[in-house]
Amino acid sequence: MDWQAIGLSVRLATLVCAILLILGLPIAYWLTFSRRRWTFLVESVVALPLVLPPTVLGFYVLMAIGARSPVGRAWEHWTGHGLAFTFEGLVLASILYSLPFAVQPIAAAFSQVDVSLLEASALLGSSRWRTFTRVLAPLSLQGIITGAVLSFAHTLGEFGVVLMVGGNLPGVTRTVSIAIYDQVQGFDYAAANATALLLLVFSFAVLSVVYGLTRKPWSVTRS
Repeated sequence: MDWQAIGLSVRLATLVCAILLILGLPIAYWLTFSRRRWTFLVESVVALPLVLPPTVLGFYVLMAIGARSPVGRAWEHWTGHGLAFTFEGLVLASILYSLPFAVQPIAAAFSQVDVSLLEASALLGSSRWRTFTRVLAPLSLQGIITGAVLSFAHTLGEFGVVLMVGGNLPGVTRTVSIAIYDQVQGFDYAAANATALLLLVFSFAVLSVVYGLTRKPWSVTRS
């Protein structure tokens, strides 16, 4: 079993999950409470990775951060090395790819909060930030946890995007999904089975946590 690839994948998923929480909360808030007519366009952009083939997204990310792009040149001038085929490039691509898995559950939770509670907080003189931290976020905690767990799990198992943007550099960009692909290509089915089984068990545990948090007991009406 390639523990180096597993460790790199966990590090990548943890970092992406943390960044997506920081970015996803304000985006979800804006999508939920914005009254602008073109909000649906932003929502469509956020949800695009759900329907876009990973290789297509990976290709355009690679073009956007390549050595000839403004972003790639600026990064190389700042750090002394390119952004493509690096761990940092994987982080950027993974943030874009997993963005809807963080934003959509949080936005759905925000939309379920009674608006009158937010209005009451504002009437009592609370700022938007205080209303968010004291009222909206606690009432939406299940959605926030769901978004964090799903974005972590989705990043951990992604393949197409990381292969396009990061390649297959051991210890740098070789994630666990790429390691499984290499093991199969090398006819090492025992190692591939062990690694895949580990991901299968982890994915089942993640889904159990998500559904356990969001499931509500059936209500029984008694006459």
